[in-house]
Amino acid sequence: MSAMFIMIGASLVLAIGFLVAFIWSVKSKQYEDDYTPSVRMLFDPKPGTESNLEQSNQNSPQTDKK
Repeated sequence: MSAMFIMIGASLVLAIGFLVAFIWSVKSKQYEDDYTPSVRMLFDPKPGTESNLEQSNQNSPQTDKK
């Protein structure tokens, strides 16, 4: 019987931990992606403009590999 109370307590602690992690992720705006890359990849870039991949590579810092 005492093992059952330990398991219930452990499962409640785990559930509360996941709830706190979820609330933290929502408050830190982890789910604020209005226009996701999965949707963006479905549309072709306009003719005469650089693709999104080339633009993102230009904005990223370059590392020297020797």
